[in-house]
Formats: sequence, structure tokens, C-alpha cells
Amino acid sequence: MKRIAALVLVLAMTGCATEPSMSQAGFGWAGAWGASPTIPPPGSRSFENQTVRQVVRLSQGGDTFRIRFTNEYGEKALDFGGAAVAIAGPDGKPAGPQVAVTFSGHETTVIPPGAPLLSDPIRISAKALDSLAITLFLPTATGPCTCHFAATATTWISAPGNFIQAGFEAGQTTTTRAFISAVEVEAASPRTIIAFGDSITDGTASTNNANRRWPDVLADRLVAAGQTIAISNQAIAGNRVLTQQMPIFGENALARFDRDIASVPNAKWLVVLEGVNDIGAGGATPPSADQIIAGYEQLTARSHARGIKVYFATILPYEGARYFLEVGEGVRQQVNAWIRTSGKPDGVIDFDAAMKDPASPRKMKAELQSGDWLHPNDAGYKVMGEAIDLALFN
Repeated sequence: MKRIAALVLVLAMTGCATEPSMSQAGFGWAGAWGASPTIPPPGSRSFENQTVRQVVRLSQGGDTFRIRFTNEYGEKALDFGGAAVAIAGPDGKPAGPQVAVTFSGHETTVIPPGAPLLSDPIRISAKALDSLAITLFLPTATGPCTCHFAATATTWISAPGNFIQAGFEAGQTTTTRAFISAVEVEAASPRTIIAFGDSITDGTASTNNANRRWPDVLADRLVAAGQTIAISNQAIAGNRVLTQQMPIFGENALARFDRDIASVPNAKWLVVLEGVNDIGAGGATPPSADQIIAGYEQLTARSHARGIKVYFATILPYEGARYFLEVGEGVRQQVNAWIRTSGKPDGVIDFDAAMKDPASPRKMKAELQSGDWLHPNDAGYKVMGEAIDLALFN
């Protein structure tokens, strides 16, 4: 009996010695940056024997990151001839040592058609709101790019050759995100907010390379408040809740849920601002409020199944926009009433109230719109980001 008791004690002590600490057990990945890819239209850009550099701003800092590359709309396998990451300077060029990106220990890889690819963990120290320069070499013809087409950020493209380590002056530039869709950070107790929607969340009409989208403003505020929470922007300009229009506007919200919401690591909150394109592009026969609300309820049910809280934002006023019609305004008012009063969302963010002109509430305040009466300007996006109660993310 004594020998058995002693063995039990040894086993118990061994178990205690090998049990991970609470901090170790709590480590995981959070979505520090995101850009949902869209379907390449006919004649879209291809790359061959070129080096491409892109800059992304991190919503959360850390010492270990990984990148989600994408060939999800590729017609063929995508050759990666190398990639590197560095802290970016104000001009977008690497301002520190370049760190090689590897894939299962190799510096080159092939991404099958239709697939994403996660890199190995990358050891580089960066603070929240730092920017990373991601440089990749594409040795063979890529075919139509799996890109995020409305990045409001510059992508620099080299003349022919591999310039990952040598650096380069751009032969061309574009404002699309090429073959990258996420940056994840390893963190203790990781938590991610997903910003999900259309061009108003994507930041259309904000200043290029300035990070003035409303999710960027929210990230600034969270950092200033000492809240360590990552934000992944999964918006696509032109996107709709229920239907798809042009390929570059992406699959509808319900169709892209699994890729753009369910795949984001440690998502705790989903902020949805979407529906104005369903209404406006519907012309004289837009979807009904009940149809849009049914789409919202699908997003809610599928998110709740994954333990994600869902906050709906009211649709902004848009009178003066090219596709404004009275019938659409009626649908917007009904949808917003449901958001405010139904009790179905886990929380409400009233962007409509923050942005409307009190003297003409079907329009945005003139000083907050970009000129098309649909998209905010930098000042408008700032108002939106500041209208969000940070207590929603406690």
C-alpha cells in the first residue's frame, strides 16, 4: 500500500510539473489586420518575375506574427519565390532588419488554386499601431490576382527581378492588396473584433496610406485606453448582405461568412455595418426590410454558434447619393428601427444618429461626407470611430 501511495504521489507531482502555466495555456492567435480578397474580374492584374511590397498597420503588437497569404480565386498554383517582413518607415520601405518568412521551414512554396496559406510563425517585435512592410517575390506568371481591390493603401511593384533583400524603387504602384489577407499576432488571452461590411467599413474615400477608416479610429482608441484587443477589418467595398453584383464587390455576406468571420482566430465580437448597397443598388425594387433582417439573423445565429457577440450598426443616411430613392429610404428606416428596438443584436452602434444632419436627417452632415453623399470623409470616419462605446468590448 505504501508503494502504491508513493507512486500516486510521484505521478501527481509529475503532472503538476508538466502542466502548462495559465499564461502559457492562454496563448493563441488574434487577427491584428485583415483584408478580404475579392473575385478577380476579367483582365485583372497579373504578376511575373516581380517583387511586391505592401504595408499593413497592426491593431495589436507582439513578438510573433504569421501571415495568411491567399490564392483563393487563383486559376492555377501560385509560386512564391520568397517573402520577408520588416518594420515599415513613413515611406513604406523597410526601416529595420528584414525577417524571412518561411513555410514549413522553407523560404519558397506553392499555394494550390483555391487555397489560403498560413506562414510559419515570424519572430519580429512590433508595437500596436506599428506598420509592417511585407515584401514578396512572384517568379512566374500568377494569373489574375486574388486581391482586395479597394485598399486605400499603396502597393509598390518592382521592375523584373527579386528585390526582397536588395530593396527597390517602384516601377508601378496600385491600391489593391495582392495575395495577402491577414496578419495574426500571438498573444496571451487573445481577443479579436471583426469589422464586417462594405465600402464604409473598408474606408473608401478616406486618405490613402493614412489609416483613417473607422476601424482604424477604433483601434487608436482601444490602444489609448490600454485595452489589448485586435481588430480585423473584413469589409469589401460594394458588398451586400444578400446578393452579389460585380466580382470585385465580393460574394454576399452570408456566402463569405465561413472565410471572413469563422476563420478569424479568437473572434469575440462582430460589428456589422452592411445593407446600403442591397437597398440602393436594388433601385425601384430593393429587397424588403424583412429580407435584409433575415440575413442579419443568419449572421447572428452563425456567429453565436461560435461564441461571437454580434453588434449591428445602423445604416448611414445617404440622400444625395446617386442611387438614393424614396423606396430605399423607407427600407433603411425599417432596418434601422429593427436594429435599435428588436433586442436581437447583442449590442447596437448608432452610426446613423452620429452622422445625420439634424436639419435634414436623411442626409449626412455636409462636413462629414466625401462629396458623393454616400461615403464619409476622414472627419466622418473619425466621428464614427468615436461613436462606439468601448465598454462593448469589456
